[in-house]
Amino acid sequence: MQWIRGSDYFGPVHWTRSDDHGKTWSDPEPIDALGRVPVPEHDGLMAGVCDVVPEYHEMTNTVLAMGHVVFYRGEKFSSREQLSRYPVYTVRRDDGTWSERKILQWDDPRGSFIYTNNCGQRAVNADGDIIMSLTFGATNKSRSVAGVRCTFDGEQLKIVDVGPALTLSAGRGLLEPSVTRWNDRYYITIRAEDGHGYVASSRDGLNYGEKRAWCWDDGTSIAMSTTQQHWVNHPQGLFLVYTRQDKSNKNVMRWRAPLWIAQVDPDRLCLLRDTERVVLPIVGDGINHPEEVALMGNFHVTNAGPDETWVTVGEWMPKRSARGDLRMARIKWAE
Repeated sequence: MQWIRGSDYFGPVHWTRSDDHGKTWSDPEPIDALGRVPVPEHDGLMAGVCDVVPEYHEMTNTVLAMGHVVFYRGEKFSSREQLSRYPVYTVRRDDGTWSERKILQWDDPRGSFIYTNNCGQRAVNADGDIIMSLTFGATNKSRSVAGVRCTFDGEQLKIVDVGPALTLSAGRGLLEPSVTRWNDRYYITIRAEDGHGYVASSRDGLNYGEKRAWCWDDGTSIAMSTTQQHWVNHPQGLFLVYTRQDKSNKNVMRWRAPLWIAQVDPDRLCLLRDTERVVLPIVGDGINHPEEVALMGNFHVTNAGPDETWVTVGEWMPKRSARGDLRMARIKWAE
């Protein structure tokens, strides 16, 4: 978790722990490895970390927390001094200590301006390898997405293979991809800036088929506005959590409330409309007073056990001093 005081202006990364299945939590503590550090040869510029996702790696009994660097000068996000951006991570070892900050290295000119897995879900193979994705670009104008296979030994994360790129010409291209594996196939969902979100599938997590805009099972397009989506992976089915346009939120920025969930048809790559439910409801009036609505576009999904899945989100109100709560929804799975 991080506090936020404006667009892309994040505070230090903190962690908290629950030993009673999320009923109570320890006091948040900063992760030193993900704090701000001076940038050499750039007097006063600081490198912070944002968009961190912690996920458990069973084979090494560690938590891999990965985000990417972001640059600040003084008390502000330095929009004119965003140097090349890249993924950084820390490992919470089985003894409870956090490692130092590490860089996920990728020496490829296609990512010379930015390459990142920010906010992205990852899949772990039986051999411990991690299947994930990168969004990357050589300039600040457009980004592509590709599947990635990494090795991880509990300390070092290394890229060993990158698949062909998926591209989109609109806006900044393709952003914030998330990967999951369901029934021996990999699926990727991607944020975009053309009024859609996109989905594709792959047998190996590297070579994805043609991307498709998310739609309902009757073929109707789903209006999404430059916001991430994430997977809920369960033996009962594959599901997606997302935001979309609705009559209740028509004046809310990017329709970033409420959060919805629907079951995925994994063969047709669409959502089953009759299964849609609200995960976290809109708080406030999204028609007449959208400035009072808590935005929930940045979130994550965690399987808390075979019978329960959590969706966690940090709210914020841009016109109300970035005020908001940290919320968690519990999805209970019936037998």
